[in-house]
Amino acid sequence: MAEDLFEEDEIITLTDEEGKEERFIVLCVIEYKGKQYYALLPEKPADGEDDGYVILREDEEEGESMLVTIDDDNEFDEVADEIDEYLNSEIDFDENGDE
Repeated sequence: MAEDLFEEDEIITLTDEEGKEERFIVLCVIEYKGKQYYALLPEKPADGEDDGYVILREDEEEGESMLVTIDDDNEFDEVADEIDEYLNSEIDFDENGDE
């Protein structure tokens, strides 16, 4: 189930392990099996990369909330399917099937 935690086109800045900051557009936040997952689109994709979104899981470490990569392939696939289904349901189509 998707949650409306962010305004449309909400931008967040994430910092990687090397201290590099990158800005992302929050496409959606869903809860799946009791955990929060974020679908994020890089605001400025790196050269040579496609425009696909990334999926991160919210975890808590030492009382602080963090977004982390999903290492388990099955978990990732299940969450990706849920996010794809949600994002596809949000697209408005007119009677002719056009967006």
